[in-house]
This record gives sequence, C-alpha cells and structure tokens, in this order.
Amino acid sequence: MRFTPLSGRRTIAFMQEKVHVHPTFRSVPQSNRESTGQWLLVAGGMLLGTIGVFVEEAHQHPLVTVLFRCAFGALALLAWGLATGRMNELRLRGKSRWVACATGCLMIVNWALFFAAIPRISIAVATIVFHIQPVWIILFGALVLREAVSPRQWAATLAALCGLALTTGLVGGAASEASWGSDYALGLLMCLGGSLCYAAVAILANTEKIITSYALAWWQCATGVVVLAWVPFAFGWPDQASAWAWLAGLGALHTGLAYAILFAGMARLPLGKIAVLQFVYPLTAVLVDWCVYGRTLNAVQVAGVAVMALALWTIKKPKRDAAGSAPHQSSIR
Repeated sequence: MRFTPLSGRRTIAFMQEKVHVHPTFRSVPQSNRESTGQWLLVAGGMLLGTIGVFVEEAHQHPLVTVLFRCAFGALALLAWGLATGRMNELRLRGKSRWVACATGCLMIVNWALFFAAIPRISIAVATIVFHIQPVWIILFGALVLREAVSPRQWAATLAALCGLALTTGLVGGAASEASWGSDYALGLLMCLGGSLCYAAVAILANTEKIITSYALAWWQCATGVVVLAWVPFAFGWPDQASAWAWLAGLGALHTGLAYAILFAGMARLPLGKIAVLQFVYPLTAVLVDWCVYGRTLNAVQVAGVAVMALALWTIKKPKRDAAGSAPHQSSIR
C-alpha cells in the first residue's frame, strides 16, 4: 500500500486529492475564485449541519435511514454526473471496484452508528465527537505504518483528545448524573466507532489513487442500496409522506447537492482555507440543535469544542498552501 508521510512539507495524503478545475474557472481572477469558493464551502458546511434534523424528523430505524439516504443519494449523484459529463468515471475495474465496495460497507456502518447516536446524545455532541476522525488517521499512520509525526502533530492530537473528553459532558463539575447513563455512553461509543470507520474509509481510499471522489461517493451509495435492500422488510417501510420527504432530503440534499457544492468550492481554494472552513459543519450543527430542539452545550463542553477545533485545524492545516488542490473527501458525510 502506498501512503504519504504525515510530516515534513507533504500534506496529509489521506485527505487530499487533486480536484479537476473546469477551464472556465481558470479565466476568473484569483480573488473572485477564492471568494466564490469560500461561500460555496460555507454553504455546503451549513447544509451538512442540518443532517441531524432530517434524521430526527424521519423517525426511522437507523438502517432504514441509511438505506434511503444511499438510494436517493445515488440517484442525485447520477443526475449530477449526467449533467456534468462525468459518467465515464463510474466504470471501475479490478481492485478499484473492490476498494469502492469496501469503503461503501464502511460508510454503511459509519452512517448507521452516527444516526443511532444522534437521539441518544444530541445532534451537537454527536457531530462534534464524530469529527475526531483526523486523530485516528494520525495515530494509525504513526503506530501501524511507522510514519513520522511531527511534535506539533502529537501535541495537537493530545489536545484534540482532551477537547473531546470535555465535549462529551462526562468530565468536570458541570457533568450531570444523567450524562453517565448507559444510553448516553452507548451513543458516545457509537460516534467514536463511526469516526473510526470514516478514518478507515479515508485510509483505504488512499490505496487506490485512480478512483475519483465522484466515483467513490456514487459507488458507496450504490453499495449501501445493495447491502441494505433487506432492511425495510425487517424493520418496516416509512409509512408517512413526511418521512419519505425527510429521507429524500438526506439523499438529494446532504449527499447529491452537498457533494456538488463542496467540491466546486474546494476547486477554487488553497488547502489552508479549506481546513478552516470545514469547521462550518460542526458549528452549524451546534446552532441547529439549539434553535430547533433547544439543546445547548454547557461551559465545559463549549471549552472542549474550542480546544478540539484549534487542535484539528492544526492537524489539517498544511505548512504550505498548495493552490488549486483540495482535501480528499473520501465520501460525503
């Protein structure tokens, strides 16, 4: 397997991919391109921040929710591919097909755990805990692949884990007895498991460079449809029009539209700005949880979020911005 060292002047390869820039974009002044890219990434992050509401309001078993997100997402991505002339990218052969299917299976587990955790620990906490996944990639590279990790990355990793502990609400005097309940603890473990699966997707996707991000996202959705086709017969079909609408939104908006918006934005921005703007997603989730359900974080949790955000930004930010390249989003969250 080919992996890029995590230290030195090279950026984290697990999250990077050259994004094709349409010729018309190259003729646009750099300042205008970056301004447009920033707004697109903000819009995409804000859109992803509403995932929890769609999951909660659909009121379906987590596996049913995953199945229909995959189904509607595959259709939306297919339509986007037809509109942009990228259908030829979906033709995978040999190892590429197996890698795409394997990452699809991991994404099924990832989404199922995340969706099951949301009603147990809230949208805000679940989303923030899930974002610890860059730390697993760093640790895997250091402990398993024996790759060099800089002192700055080790310090940021430790800080991120400390921030995570504070964010859970289980640390400090502000922690309530209810937070120690088995259901809450199970929700936290589900989110940590989901983040490990997402990190594994990024690592596995990095072994097959020829698969484009678009093809990977579509094949993951297609794999989910095939693997989970039995789910409605075991857990029941959605029986209300509103449930179908929420599920269709998860696929069409949070998979199809989010993909198009985020990658259009990434194609216009240097890596440093992308690393910062990726935190729009969890911050939006916190605000949405407060506005829609009235659930807020206490002071200790807010401090933990701040520590995590700073640490993860340090991990993701390259030493030198490479204009025109973008983090490899191995799948749509």
